[in-house]
Amino acid sequence: MKQIEKVTLLYEISKALNEHFDLEKSLYTVLKILSDSMGMVRGTISILNRLRNDISIEIAHGISKRAIQKGKYKLGEGVTGKVIQTGKAVTIPKISEEPAFLDRTATRKTSKDQALSFICVPVKKGNQVIGAISVDKPYEKSYSLADGRKFMSVVATMIANHVIHLETIRTEKERLREENIRLQNELENKYRFNNIIGNSNKMREVYQMISQVSRSNTLVLIRGESGTGKELVANSIHYNSPRATRPFIKINCAAIPVNLIESDLFGHEKGAFTGAFKQKPGKFELANKGTIFLDEVGSIDMDMQVKLLRVLQEKEFERVGGQKIIKTDVRIIAATNKNLEQSVEEESFRSDLYYRLNVFPIFIPPLRERKTDILLLSDFFLEKYNAENDKKIKRFSTPAIDMFMSYHWPGNVRELENCIERAVLLCEEEVIHSFHLPATLQTGVESDTLPSRSLEEAVANLEQEMIIDALKNVRGNITDAAVLLKTTVRKFSYKANRYHIDYRHYR
Repeated sequence: MKQIEKVTLLYEISKALNEHFDLEKSLYTVLKILSDSMGMVRGTISILNRLRNDISIEIAHGISKRAIQKGKYKLGEGVTGKVIQTGKAVTIPKISEEPAFLDRTATRKTSKDQALSFICVPVKKGNQVIGAISVDKPYEKSYSLADGRKFMSVVATMIANHVIHLETIRTEKERLREENIRLQNELENKYRFNNIIGNSNKMREVYQMISQVSRSNTLVLIRGESGTGKELVANSIHYNSPRATRPFIKINCAAIPVNLIESDLFGHEKGAFTGAFKQKPGKFELANKGTIFLDEVGSIDMDMQVKLLRVLQEKEFERVGGQKIIKTDVRIIAATNKNLEQSVEEESFRSDLYYRLNVFPIFIPPLRERKTDILLLSDFFLEKYNAENDKKIKRFSTPAIDMFMSYHWPGNVRELENCIERAVLLCEEEVIHSFHLPATLQTGVESDTLPSRSLEEAVANLEQEMIIDALKNVRGNITDAAVLLKTTVRKFSYKANRYHIDYRHYR
């Protein structure tokens, strides 16, 4: 190729790179120019994926889409892989005579009468190789592959910025895709129903009901006192259902003002009321094909109950101030801590809405009715807040456990979690003792579980607790227990006898 032809060709390439905002289109045009000018049979631009450390063809000319999909290499694999790994260009006079040439795309014809030459040069970002550009051209004995390599190296430098941008976009898309998959898996794992903590008979019934209803589109009403975990059950139902990849929108009906709840649920048209400056879609519209969780559904006023009933029965609604009927395919999961039957009798809740909601009720038992789950929950929350606060607390003392089991937990699981979070923050040892627990458990003001104590009684109680804990740690060995409490064997034995603690029970 003459010098003037090279200059003209490089000008055409430069013009193509600056003519389009579309990176792929610009690079494809460059390959087409090379094809027209060099008699190139096919050309490719490959990019290294740094997240997976593999190479794939991103732009190609003269190769089918199916063949492009086959053009994937590991770093160092084949000629293209070695060029990107070493950063050194490679020229092959005849592809058919080169054993290292993989022809992964299966597009080359290697017969002698159609011999092909191959030129592959790296595309660099500074000193870092990010990809490669390669061309196939009919073999010509008189053609200088060295000149061809130099020319292609110039082209590689010219397209480098475009390839860098394309590589950045591809990497970011890949990262976002993997992050999306990770978050989706995290949600699924977090809200698997068998990750809800509790092995009591009543909780096993809850698990069975969640398992049965998750696979359907049935309307679910979750009932239970505040703090029992109704929202966690709703999460488990959605993320184990066929709608798991669709939107899951949560609404606390008690937290939305009466005059705004209709707009929040169904949306509004521009100018529907003062402040409605633009059209706004509602939660039912946004949750189409997914699930809506209506928490505290018993707090909805009578007027809104009529409109909600229509959505449940007809699966349609209008925005506030609108005339257009909007169809919606939404699964409803409702929850309440109210006695809806009593509300129906008092005529504060519509009976027809109650019967429509009460298709598949799930009752979450209060913590006081599932005492066997308290220790499981306590250990779970201890591990959670250990990690959050960089603590290494190993267990609860026996008196602390006794207090847990004696308290009636009016705030249910939420109160237990808050109690343990506080105890972890206060505790500077490896054991949470009774004095680390909140005042409601300590004094028995609300629980009526602890009697009034004198100072001497409190000291005696603490001594008993420490002696028992020490014996547990050393499996009833009095000598080791005395060392653990930094006292003598004689004093330890005296105290143990005083409190009627038999060391043999801990062997």
